[in-house]
Amino acid sequence: MITNQASFKRDGVQDYVSLRATALIITAFALYMLWFFVSTPTVTYEIWRDLFSGLGTKVFTLAALVSVMIHVRIGLWQVLTDYVKAPGLRASLQFILNLMAFVYVAAGLFVLWGV
Repeated sequence: MITNQASFKRDGVQDYVSLRATALIITAFALYMLWFFVSTPTVTYEIWRDLFSGLGTKVFTLAALVSVMIHVRIGLWQVLTDYVKAPGLRASLQFILNLMAFVYVAAGLFVLWGV
């Protein structure tokens, strides 16, 4: 059987790996932020601005935002497929929730990079 590698269809293995990879990135970012708050006695605006002025933190934050979007997209698809049986309602909910996840990442871009 020949499959088209350029198609947008996913399979279970790809979803599984994507969910685990994005979960690792989100966990690493959460631990990074936890380390920052634990190791910084007083968090002021200047300290917070200095943290996010570095390129490494900006890229890591962007990776975490995109990971959240991918994680949400796959997770919502799985949950909505299991619990919402009406195809029209499911498609509408998926569209709205995926759009919200995209807007979340876009807002993060504006905040991070000052676009």
